[in-house]
Amino acid sequence: MPRMVGRIRRMSVPDELQSLTLAPRHLSLLAYLLFDGPLSVNELAARLEVAPTTVSLMVGDLVKKDVLERVEDPVDRRRKILSLAEAHRAEIDGWLGRSAAAWRAALAPLNPSERRVFVETLTAYERGLSGPMD
Repeated sequence: MPRMVGRIRRMSVPDELQSLTLAPRHLSLLAYLLFDGPLSVNELAARLEVAPTTVSLMVGDLVKKDVLERVEDPVDRRRKILSLAEAHRAEIDGWLGRSAAAWRAALAPLNPSERRVFVETLTAYERGLSGPMD
């Protein structure tokens, strides 16, 4: 686990995206949109486990920088759908796509039950890091 964390920390923002001053908090948001496709603010907030207002602030910043696009949901015009802007999609995919490919390769040999155990184990580990020490 320490080696894996070390490798993740060394994944620096590509030169093409440096001028956008992306913060670590943007990484997960961009990853969800890259891997899962367009999402609403509320869907992103649920996945990131933060308040929708927090996501709205990040989204506003990224829309101004042309990293994200915000469009009206054709089904519910009050709802906005977010996606990666084409202007930076290739750079973001090159930066974060390797991680997705590594996860797919690591999980491919596992059956659904084994994948569930793996994900539950990582989730328990994360909870252990953020919870009180016993």
